[in-house]
Amino acid sequence: MSFDRRAVPAGAKLGTWAAPDGWPLRTFTWPSDGGRGSLLFLGGRGDIFEKYFEAFDRWHRAGWSITSFDWRGQGGSGRLSDNPRCGHADDFAPWIEDLAAFYAAWAATDPGPHVIVSHSMGGHLTLRALVEKRIAPDAAVLVAPMLGLKSAPFGPWLGAKIAHLMCRIGDPKRLAWKTNERPGVPDRARQALLTHDLDRYEDEIWWKAEKPEIALGPPSWAWVAAAYRSTLALEKPGKIESVTTPMLVLEAKADRLVDPRAIERQSARLPDAKLRTWGPESAHEILREADAVRDAALDEIGRFLDARAPRA
Repeated sequence: MSFDRRAVPAGAKLGTWAAPDGWPLRTFTWPSDGGRGSLLFLGGRGDIFEKYFEAFDRWHRAGWSITSFDWRGQGGSGRLSDNPRCGHADDFAPWIEDLAAFYAAWAATDPGPHVIVSHSMGGHLTLRALVEKRIAPDAAVLVAPMLGLKSAPFGPWLGAKIAHLMCRIGDPKRLAWKTNERPGVPDRARQALLTHDLDRYEDEIWWKAEKPEIALGPPSWAWVAAAYRSTLALEKPGKIESVTTPMLVLEAKADRLVDPRAIERQSARLPDAKLRTWGPESAHEILREADAVRDAALDEIGRFLDARAPRA
């Protein structure tokens, strides 16, 4: 069955939800009468939920009601700096507060079981919220989670020191690099970082051309420093070990944006987690990869949710 990746699905709605401090977050809701439960999708840094409509369709056809939102400061949820292209954040704590409040409201009104599927930075924030006991889903899927940053040729501790220094010697809100998701990679090479599927990659470009206001560029130095602080904090003994939520972790070993070694190390510390990996056939956006990878990932997620978050 064909699916139009460049249109809001029939029956779905875009809206706005006000965080406890009044900040408006752009939302996506797609109710289902399939009785399977409710799925909350959380994207990565700079993401927009439009990129994942095709995956949403697969889950919706399985009976899940789908909800998503753009993180504060990106997509259609405003900006945290005067530069609309800059992905700025002084700290990740406000995102945890947003997630905790949104989750509580969503779980109170949408039928269970309640599951979270999250990508990249969203995966990190999901795990951190679980560690801090701010959310309690029945199961969670972390897709290429940002459990460590690609810091070559530096290790994470030195990378953190450099980011801290760059915040002190200049405006922390300035762009950490000029273009793209990582330094030293020109825009024309961006696709290789994300997916081998040119058509799915061009879907993102199309959406951002249609809605220029949702497009975001590189992070600020403050975001980089905050990302190091937040990921390194999860390394402390006892943090991740306290999370008992059933979890599936999907990893691309050739990922050039997040650190696969950190994903493997942290997954091994989780009491109830399964790790599924892909080799050079997958880049960072596993759910937007070529069909062989994408379909296998969605099948894996479906089996996991059927086993660990069965129909109520």
